[in-house]
Amino acid sequence: MKSIVLHSVVPVRAAAAEEAEQLTQLLFAETVEVLEQLPRWTRIRNDYDGQEGWVDFKMLSPMTDEEYAAYQKADMTYMVKFPMAFAMSHNNHQTIPLTAGTHLPDYKDGVFRILGVEFSIDPQMVTDPMPLTMDNFMQTTRFFLNIPYLWGGKNALGMDCSGLSGIVLSLFGKRLPRNAGEQVMLGEVVPFLQEAQCGDLAFFDHHSRQAGLTDISHVGILLNSEYILHCSGRVKVEHIDSNGIISAETGTLTHDLRVIKRY
Repeated sequence: MKSIVLHSVVPVRAAAAEEAEQLTQLLFAETVEVLEQLPRWTRIRNDYDGQEGWVDFKMLSPMTDEEYAAYQKADMTYMVKFPMAFAMSHNNHQTIPLTAGTHLPDYKDGVFRILGVEFSIDPQMVTDPMPLTMDNFMQTTRFFLNIPYLWGGKNALGMDCSGLSGIVLSLFGKRLPRNAGEQVMLGEVVPFLQEAQCGDLAFFDHHSRQAGLTDISHVGILLNSEYILHCSGRVKVEHIDSNGIISAETGTLTHDLRVIKRY
């Protein structure tokens, strides 16, 4: 059975309880596979990144097989470009906030359609995948600065480190798994920091440099061989050297560099 998200952002939890840890979030227009149904909670798998967890059943809209098959044919090329945009339903003229990386089905000239309903959105807030150049990267990511850290978050009011890397790189046509420990398993190794390019991902831990890659605890997006965009407390740009990230506030090493990957 398939369902679709028609809310801006929906939390996905580790267990069937409001107080359970938030693992990630679903964004508007994402579809999920229903794995298990309880009276109030639904265990799902996100079709986009494969993440599983529990969602309040009220936050999902069931799809028939026919609706899902038709939706699979929708053009999902275009996305919300900036941390926050508003779309207006042509049905009831109500607005819905949409966060960066939200895909807009069958978008054209400021209008997108989902399950037969049309929405209007400012075309300046929309993009198709951009070339990953330094200019494009800086023009886009400056709007993400100071978004606060939120475990499991991937929206404009709170995101974690891998939520930031996944959302930002999706704007440049790169589709990543949800978590840093999964993201590090893909891509080609960049052997030296001096060879880093804009858009490469750097992976870190907070303690031992001897642990395996599965112990990766942090990820950021390199601007070049000297600076990195990452989310630790908030989204910010800090200096990086061959040892790791240097805090702009204290001048101390905060994350030990483990590996650099290019996608």
